[in-house]
Amino acid sequence: MCPDRIPTGRHWDGSPRHLHSRRPLQVAAHSPSRLLRHGQSGRCRQCGSRIDLYQRADQRPIALHPTELTATHVPEPCRWHLSSGIAYPHGDGSPWCRVPHAVLCPRRIPLYRTGPALDAIRRQLAVRTRCLIDTGAFTPAPPPTRPHTADGATCPVVQMLLCRYLAEHGVEHIRCVVRTRHRHRCPQPVLTPTGPAGAWRLLPTGPRRGQLALPDVLMAVYDLGHLPYSEQLRWRAQRCRRHAASPGAADLALTGWQPFDPLLHAPHIRTRLPHTPARRLRNR
Repeated sequence: MCPDRIPTGRHWDGSPRHLHSRRPLQVAAHSPSRLLRHGQSGRCRQCGSRIDLYQRADQRPIALHPTELTATHVPEPCRWHLSSGIAYPHGDGSPWCRVPHAVLCPRRIPLYRTGPALDAIRRQLAVRTRCLIDTGAFTPAPPPTRPHTADGATCPVVQMLLCRYLAEHGVEHIRCVVRTRHRHRCPQPVLTPTGPAGAWRLLPTGPRRGQLALPDVLMAVYDLGHLPYSEQLRWRAQRCRRHAASPGAADLALTGWQPFDPLLHAPHIRTRLPHTPARRLRNR
């Protein structure tokens, strides 16, 4: 009896002899968004429904309903469309559109008059939220309170590229958002001990968008305006010095910057300069 012939190119157990190497994925240089879609879905903290996170044209995040809806059933101010990973607040001429989750969230008051189609989706999400709460699978988040950083201080205001942003962490704890080769988020901070750093200054609050927002009040601002333009772009992209030199590297998380508004972010305004270690002062 002749043994079964083993096909060429395979081991005795049938496994292939030559494994094809995985092709590394990179973000195109002309892509306006460096954010990977993997891992950008989550759950609403108010109702527990699934949401998809995207970046707007001004790089602010927005939570969209995960499925497309018929554009004729959606009010025109609520229509969004996606292009190259960026969310835009209007339709693109197609019969389908995306809707912000805030319009459909059953635990929020809708800002626009919705039609029967959107009202039916809100009722479905409300029933699903009630089922999740009754089974103990979901607990609504408590009412929002004054946000603080990890060390208990208010979020700092950072000035770069002639704009002011509110950071979600202290300056020393702002973390790189790039995805590493091990498919994890980079643990390195944006602020490097040996590189140039910003300076804390007392600058006027100033009005924004025609608002009367205490223009004579001085507040503490971490100023990066004196740094080179490339360095300010690195801070705005929230990348460490190593990944700033790799334009093909993709982002795994959204940046934590919020456009600073003197009225909305009034609790974060500090009228005194924070205590700065002596070592950091000598580096400047």
